[in-house]
This record gives sequence, structure tokens and C-alpha cells, in this order.
Amino acid sequence: MREPGLHRGDLVEVRNPREILATLDGDGRLEGLPFMPEMIAYCGKRYNVWRRADKVCDTVNYSGSRRLSDGVILGDLRCDGSGHDGCQAECRLLWKTAWLRAVGKDTPPAPAFPARDIEELLARTAAYTRAVTRADGKEEPVYRCQNTDLPGATELLSLWDPRPYVNEYTSGNVSAAHFLTVTARAAVTEPMRKLGLVPEIHLPGSAQKDDKFPGLDLKPGEWVRVKTKEEIARTLTPDGRSLGMWFDREMMPYCGKVYRVRQRITRFIHERNGRMMTPRTSPVTLEGVVCSGDHSICRWFCPREIYPYWREFWLERVPAPATAGN
Repeated sequence: MREPGLHRGDLVEVRNPREILATLDGDGRLEGLPFMPEMIAYCGKRYNVWRRADKVCDTVNYSGSRRLSDGVILGDLRCDGSGHDGCQAECRLLWKTAWLRAVGKDTPPAPAFPARDIEELLARTAAYTRAVTRADGKEEPVYRCQNTDLPGATELLSLWDPRPYVNEYTSGNVSAAHFLTVTARAAVTEPMRKLGLVPEIHLPGSAQKDDKFPGLDLKPGEWVRVKTKEEIARTLTPDGRSLGMWFDREMMPYCGKVYRVRQRITRFIHERNGRMMTPRTSPVTLEGVVCSGDHSICRWFCPREIYPYWREFWLERVPAPATAGN
């Protein structure tokens, strides 16, 4: 039932609920990867493969790059959090090839499937997403999703095995220029890291833990400029954090540039413990600003394109660019 050999640009159709159910275990997973309730809406629809997911980063245990067997990413399909009490992380959805069917432009559309099949698939997948635990004498929900379960659905890749890197080019995931740029950077940076010449804290700051900085009360659609590294460093503690939030290496290339606010983050699932986080000071995400995997140690070529969270005091309001559309 698998569709081996899918590559970037291939056209696929998401299988119907009955076919997907046949691939899942009792917890709604295939080889450890959950098929989530948010994915059901895509059944029977067609999308192009954006990239294979052979090499993904581990944001749970930070073990490095991991291999997801028979996994791909379709277009820019992201989780809307509807099956996880409104989580706003907007993570890319990971698809096992067994959940897909390769089609051509002239392939007839999939026949309609009965509503009861959708209900059965929802019942199988939704039961796994949420449990209740007791903490400090009170009940608290704990969530499971593709991100929380990614370590168990993947295999650790050796840092020094060149094959996963080469595969990013031969599979069609990245262009030759992209491949050469990132591998050249990795070839220099990784040995330096092993020798202790690359600091673990890439942007240490001068702020104290309890220092306060004014927010902006930003709204989706507003335009902002990301401050310079020097300006942001003044809001970070010596361990590179602000109000507990890490300023990531992947965020540095965006410094000094102008972007549109995507959304305010008021709730998201913590990948490590599965708890719903409701930050007291809401960060924001920015349109088109994602983790590229091109600069991070041990994350080279990761295709997940996670939206980083920005403290408002790392940003400043600016007028909409003259070229910006409505």
C-alpha cells in the first residue's frame, strides 16, 4: 500500500478514511507516527509533495537529526490545532506514504466516501490526542501529537554519516546550490563544535532575569521590523533567554528586516511534556519567518519550517511597505 519513491513535485491524493484506518494501530498511529484529527479534512484531496521528510530535527530531546521512514510533507499543510484544543503552533503535517496515492493530472477524482468513515477515523485518532493527569493535587490535560511523538517515530542519524546529507540533494529536496552552501557550512561548523570552538549560547545578553521591557500589543496584519542582534542582546540574559524564551540561531538572519505579524500566540503544546502552555506575555509569529534548518547545529536541512516565537520587544512597529498588498 505504500507509495515508494515519492519526490518533490509529485502529485498525490490523500487516501480515504477507510484506507487510512486500515494502516493505523489502536492508538491511531503508523510506525509510531499519529494520524491526527486535523488531517482528516484532507482525505480525498490532492497536493504536491513539497519535500521528503527523511531528515528531521528533534525538538523534544534535542538529540539531533532523525530519520522518518516513508515520510513526506505536502505543500504548506499545517496543523490548525482544532483537534488539540486550539494549539497555535501551526506545525507542518507529516504524511506517511501509506496514507497517500500517487496520481497523474488525468487521474479521475476519488469517489466520495460516507460520513461514517470520517466518524470512525476521528474516533480512532481523537482518543489518542488528550489524556488527563494529576499534578499538584489537580487534574491537568496532557496532549499527544506528531511533534510530541516524533522521537518514537524516528531513528537517530549519525552526525558523521554523509548519506543523509547527500540524500537531501539526490531525493530532490534541495537544489545543488542550496546543498553546497549548507554542507560547506556544516563541514566547518560541526568540527568546530566538537572542539568547543562554537559557543552553545550564540547570542548571550546583558539583561537580568527580572528586567522588564515594554510590549507592543501587536495585532495580526501589522508590520514590524526585527531589531538588530545588538538591540535584541540587550533584552537577553547571559544564557540567551528572555522571560524563559530562547533566541534561536535560526532567527538571526531575520534581524533588521521587515515582516507582517501572523498571529499572537496565547496557547501552544509544549513538545517535551505535552502540556498546554499559556504564556503571560504573548509572543507573535511573523509571516514567512520560519526555521530554515540551514544554520542550526545538528539540524541541517530539516524541512519542518517551524514558526519561531518573537518577543514583542525584539520588534518595532513600522509603516506598511509601499509594495505591500492589502
